[in-house]
Amino acid sequence: MNKQKAKGWFYVVAVLIPVLFFVLLELSLRFFNYGYDYREWVPITKDKLILNPDVARRYFSNVKALPYSIQDVFDKEKKKNAFRIFVLGGSSAAGYPYMPLGSFSRYLQQRYQMVYPQARIEVVNIAMTAVNTYTIRDLLPGVLEQKPDAIIIYAGHNEYYGALGVGSMESLGKSRAVVNLLLYLKRFKTFELLQDIISSVVKMFSSPNPKLSHGTLMSRMARDKFIPLNSEVFEAGVKQFEGNMSDILEMIKKAKVPVVIGTLVSNYKDQKPFVSKKAGELPPASKIYKLAQEAFEQKNYKRADSLFRYAKDLDMLRFRAPEIFNSVIHKLARKYGTKLISIDSLFESVSPGGIVGDNLMTDHLHPKLAGYELMGDAFARALNSLKIRPRGMRINYKPSVAHALTVKHFKFTRLDSVIADYRIRLLKNDYPYIDPKNKKPVNILIQPKNIVDSVAFDFLMNKFTWEQAHRFLADYYLEHGQPKKFVQYMDILITQYPVIKSYYPMITKVLLEHHRYDDSYRYFAKYHELEPNAYNTKWMGIIALSHKNWKEAIRDLEESLKYKDDDPQVYYNLAGAYVMKKDYKKARELTVKAISLKPNYTEAKALLRQLNSALGR
Repeated sequence: MNKQKAKGWFYVVAVLIPVLFFVLLELSLRFFNYGYDYREWVPITKDKLILNPDVARRYFSNVKALPYSIQDVFDKEKKKNAFRIFVLGGSSAAGYPYMPLGSFSRYLQQRYQMVYPQARIEVVNIAMTAVNTYTIRDLLPGVLEQKPDAIIIYAGHNEYYGALGVGSMESLGKSRAVVNLLLYLKRFKTFELLQDIISSVVKMFSSPNPKLSHGTLMSRMARDKFIPLNSEVFEAGVKQFEGNMSDILEMIKKAKVPVVIGTLVSNYKDQKPFVSKKAGELPPASKIYKLAQEAFEQKNYKRADSLFRYAKDLDMLRFRAPEIFNSVIHKLARKYGTKLISIDSLFESVSPGGIVGDNLMTDHLHPKLAGYELMGDAFARALNSLKIRPRGMRINYKPSVAHALTVKHFKFTRLDSVIADYRIRLLKNDYPYIDPKNKKPVNILIQPKNIVDSVAFDFLMNKFTWEQAHRFLADYYLEHGQPKKFVQYMDILITQYPVIKSYYPMITKVLLEHHRYDDSYRYFAKYHELEPNAYNTKWMGIIALSHKNWKEAIRDLEESLKYKDDDPQVYYNLAGAYVMKKDYKKARELTVKAISLKPNYTEAKALLRQLNSALGR
């Protein structure tokens, strides 16, 4: 080998050695499960997926109590009759403070299931509290891999203080390119190891920050609390929002997936500015807010609306998206041909004087339950206008009727209503609503008056999980002779956690005891999908038989016998189904089998006499 070639190989080996080292290091770290699980989707059963509860660790380094989604489950392999929508955004998209039941995505789920009963409806909401467009952009490729029929985006309020925002304590700087690169690198265990080493070194030379572990997440996330209108940080936030949203819509367009995006709405009228200071030539926000109130009282609504919006934009604490964000949304929707819903205009249309306030808002920007239902209706109509709908049989409701029925039967409990109320009380008992020094003790702020209040309080004090709170009340109502309420709370649990098998026998047992056979059928059918067994198919067959649907009855009862072939009740009912089919010979054979298993089976003996007579025996 000549010197030139040897020199070339030397450089190749010199490059390959460190590359090989990091490849082996990465593989070793993965093999030994080093660090956290950053996968986007994790299995909840062998054939169901859910957003990884730990995925927020990609975006939060300084927060201990991580936010998570409302835990929607969907099929690992998309079924042929599936209609799959993904919802992306922050806390408003997640349905705060009514989580997990009160989001507009749950409204969509229930409305589509009602209108298209034969379709497999999957509305998967992966929105989380305190995240912004960095999170949406990072999660989007994984969403597109799941073959959505449509995507809905409602985001923008967290752009400054949300994870990695320019004003957040989790900020990694103002460069989008750098932040998005770091998010990509976080997928590698080697990078996580490096982060952990740096973090350990930093902790050795710094003291813990008490602000990171006390107060609401809202109060903890705002680092650069004061961001004046048109300041450098303000403009960086606008560029961050526009740049990330442009990337998001570009990716969705390339994937040829329909998308609907909503403009942002907040409490203009009844939320005074959080921080009001004079900045340069700009007036203080409180002065403009006072003028807006005066204009509203004088019924000069057009002027009042303009002033309320200006006061919001002058508010230096940017928990509400500035008006320019809606301008950006409109511009990008035109650029990418995206379906746009003016949520702000919708809320204004049903607000006094056309100005949104406490009539539809729980706080500074989160809608009341009625507001989320309005949003759900708007998104459903938008998708319908794009001809994006489930395939198969449809119940031909007018949109207004479908909306009214969905609202009427919306799955929501008194417990969830009280939890939402308590969440807002706690939120407003902290910065930025009040000086933290003036916080009321929780036992003064919240004084439970009944069992529901007490359970809601215990949930917020972390004595119960959401699931345990609802189970406790379900059991309480059953023990106190209120089976209807027991069924209501168990139904809510099944709605939230449809893959927990133990719920189904609990609810069907009570329904059967109270002769609510038709109501029990859908739970047997759901349970059968999760775990086919003799008990489910037996009762599905019996209920079908009661409706004189002998074909389904025969199918289900014969399937039941495949799992358990010694149940006399199954043979007896199957005989009844064959009687309806007018196959008396088969019916007699089954009746004889039922009696052989249960010699004193009075009903079977009576049926046998009738069959013998019909067959001339």
